[in-house]
Amino acid sequence: MKGTDTVLYIHGRGGSRVEADHYRPLFPSCAVEGIEYMGSTPWEAGGEIHEAVTKRRAGYDRVILIANSIGAFFAMHADIEKDISHAFFISPVVDMEKLISGIMEVSLVTEKELKEKERIQTDMGEELSWKYLCYVREHPVSWRVPTDILYGSADNLTSLGTISSFAQAHHASLTVMEGGGHWFHTEAEMQFLDRWIRSRTDR
Repeated sequence: MKGTDTVLYIHGRGGSRVEADHYRPLFPSCAVEGIEYMGSTPWEAGGEIHEAVTKRRAGYDRVILIANSIGAFFAMHADIEKDISHAFFISPVVDMEKLISGIMEVSLVTEKELKEKERIQTDMGEELSWKYLCYVREHPVSWRVPTDILYGSADNLTSLGTISSFAQAHHASLTVMEGGGHWFHTEAEMQFLDRWIRSRTDR
């Protein structure tokens, strides 16, 4: 990947734009920046990401995206496909409806109950929202950007079957780290992540 490129990093839940600093040595010829967003829904965060990418796009030949966890989900709802030349997804949330349904099942919350109450705070600390569930059903993911995905076999949010189906449907490459968790943060996980990115950028 040569030329005048910029790399934009989108953090996951509880993360920060400063995490982008880790990726600067991996892209020494690129301007690497993190996107900070405040929204917690795909329509809010997606709008913020869209604005940030649009502003950053000017002056660069290509925009490379690195997105983590729910940050990848928000990116896929930000209407930025035309501005992104390549994407790296780390532990992406790719099927939010399945994730929400799983929380509902564990929390013994029915669709009828959620629709009636609109919002329910679960014992897991997660808030269920009928509006959010309806949104993800009405806006299925459409992503047509060349994408490489990194996934940990011990990811507790997304199953291997789900991530594999997404990768196949969207013609994305999938790399699985055996024993890796959803949150790549240990020394071994970060070393694996770095090797993965270098292997994909040296093509």
